[in-house]
Amino acid sequence: MALILVLSSCNKTVKLTTDAVEDRAAVPTLDARDVVSLISDSGVVRYRLKAAVWQVYDVAEPPYWVFPEGIYLEKFNLKREADAFLEADYAYYDKNAELWHLVGNVKALNLEGERFETPELWWSQKEERVFSDTTMSVYKQKMTIHGIGFESNQEMTKYTILHPTGIIPVKD
Repeated sequence: MALILVLSSCNKTVKLTTDAVEDRAAVPTLDARDVVSLISDSGVVRYRLKAAVWQVYDVAEPPYWVFPEGIYLEKFNLKREADAFLEADYAYYDKNAELWHLVGNVKALNLEGERFETPELWWSQKEERVFSDTTMSVYKQKMTIHGIGFESNQEMTKYTILHPTGIIPVKD
């Protein structure tokens, strides 16, 4: 009797269904967790990207990427040593415009050892420039410069703080 009950219960087909996605642009085509990605050039690792969440919206117009839990990017020299980095609490990348918007505790270190801190930063890969209209702090070896507004090349080695404040030592 028990055998008949077990065998008859195995014949039931259970259909699993879900609602159709009405707006495909609102759903990420990629939702990756705990991402570590190495980016190489001619077989040499140049960058390492780390993110807790990386969402890609390729169907949206314009297509974009979101890093809702932050992003960390390191640049490596030829000795495989990290010599520059960029990090933020949140990042948004517009693929068509090639424009990054970094928000929240944005920190960067350039190749000259200068450290940058701001609440918001924009990076245009097309124009090869970095800019911000918020507060910016630059920490150099012997001085700290604060200001509002910032423009720079994308390496952050040639920059202008638009409205600087702070003590800046100058040679006679």
